[in-house]
Amino acid sequence: MKAKHWLLALLMVLVVALAACSGGDDGASEDTGGDSGEATSGDSGEEASEGDGEVVELVYARGQDSTQATEEIVKAFNEANPNINVSFREMPSDTGQQHDAYVTMLNAESPEIDVMDLDVIWPAEFAQAGYVLDLDRFIQRDGIETGDYNQGALSAAQFNGKQWAMPKFIDAGMLFYRTDLVGEDEVPQTWDELAESASTLQGEGGTEFGYLMQAKQYEGLVCNAVEFIAAYGGQILDENGDVAVNTPETVKGIAKLVEIAQSDYVPGNINTFTEVESHTAFIEGQSPYIRNWPYQWNLANDENESEIVGNVGVAPLPEGDAGSAAALGGWMTAINAYSENKEEAWEFLKFMTGPEGQKISAIYGGLAPTLPELFEDEEILEANPFFQEEGFQNALESAVSRPVAPNYPEVSEVIQINVSRAIAGEVTPEEAVAAMEEELNQVMQ
Repeated sequence: MKAKHWLLALLMVLVVALAACSGGDDGASEDTGGDSGEATSGDSGEEASEGDGEVVELVYARGQDSTQATEEIVKAFNEANPNINVSFREMPSDTGQQHDAYVTMLNAESPEIDVMDLDVIWPAEFAQAGYVLDLDRFIQRDGIETGDYNQGALSAAQFNGKQWAMPKFIDAGMLFYRTDLVGEDEVPQTWDELAESASTLQGEGGTEFGYLMQAKQYEGLVCNAVEFIAAYGGQILDENGDVAVNTPETVKGIAKLVEIAQSDYVPGNINTFTEVESHTAFIEGQSPYIRNWPYQWNLANDENESEIVGNVGVAPLPEGDAGSAAALGGWMTAINAYSENKEEAWEFLKFMTGPEGQKISAIYGGLAPTLPELFEDEEILEANPFFQEEGFQNALESAVSRPVAPNYPEVSEVIQINVSRAIAGEVTPEEAVAAMEEELNQVMQ
């Protein structure tokens, strides 16, 4: 009898357990919703969404956006993907603070964000740390034509032979000039021609200087240095990440930068100039030439800010022995390696960095696409007439990335310090480059 009672009790337990499983479906799906998104097969996530009406929640993070671009991208994607809902998390506008906030979050392996924008100098660092997802399998599976992208922008997110982010928009260093002082056929083609023209035009048309640049000891100086070094055929790190800075070509590039920074036709305190000081002097009419980023065009044509409205042209930076080179700027988009919704995160990244998303960014945000074909889009050109400038597009094509290194901040500091010392006349260009080689070898170990 005891055995019969025991068997009956066991059967009752099994019945209750089965009832609980079938009746608790809503709770179970809520707990495991993230797991289905983590699967490497897109089909499993699709079946879950279509079969039981689940909506996968994604969080997209980027710095403050004062335009409507982010809002419009999220809106367009959500409308086209009813089973995925993207919400936007605003990060600090200061890129340093934004970087540190990401690192703190990802160091803790937090899945709280799924997709994030990265400055072009961050991908290698984030890849090395394991913070971001290798995108190659998604790119190959979905047939993404990477050859359609600006190759300089694309390469900035490559590390150890893999693609860790996709380029969202591009910036590049450019030469802006006063069209009332410089004819279209008089724009300097080489750095030597620029030096001659800047010296000749100094004082003309109310100008005080002949050329403006960014020579303070900060990241902007690295951008200027990279442009001179690449223009003369040098490099800082090679394609394998090895130190390759101490060459005659690099020395020649640094020597030309120093020559210009020490000249009489730049401000005497040029070593205090960032973008703000240089662009302010230019829109006040103090110089016929400036090296700056694309935003300079709109600022120079702002009737409330500028004294040179309608008299601004743009061209690629002058050439050295190896041609023209422009430091690459801009932002990329990556997937958090700890996201619980990797498939859905890829769908959003693919949309945002693809033709439709980049078109929205260009129209609503004034951001230059990394897909060159979009510079022929009539709606984009109507919103951004500046994009039609041949000089603008040619400058983008000459963009080169800064050294790709997982410890980029240390690499940047070495370049800043030694180039600054050369500009100050404390060391020769040869000595500056030799010191860079020694110090880079130390930080790259």
